[in-house]
Amino acid sequence: MTMTHEDFIGALRAGGFQEPVTVQREAGGFLDMHAHPFEAKALVLTGELSIATAAQDCRYQAGDVFHLAADMPHTERYGPEGVTYLVGRK
Repeated sequence: MTMTHEDFIGALRAGGFQEPVTVQREAGGFLDMHAHPFEAKALVLTGELSIATAAQDCRYQAGDVFHLAADMPHTERYGPEGVTYLVGRK
């Protein structure tokens, strides 16, 4: 799903998410299987990342939105230029 910055902020507010924070990850980096105790919805600002769950492996680029349920086991891989995204949590 591609979304503008303004639409994304509006969707976070409507969904009851906390104020978003900007996250930057290093080029070529990765995180092994892990889970977060919160639901996360994020808008990719620059770069790219891939998120793999038991059900699917998805690649996200600038303008794309990804959504992870709380406690969803996943891995993360960051593109050759890293990634910067805006994320809201609840």
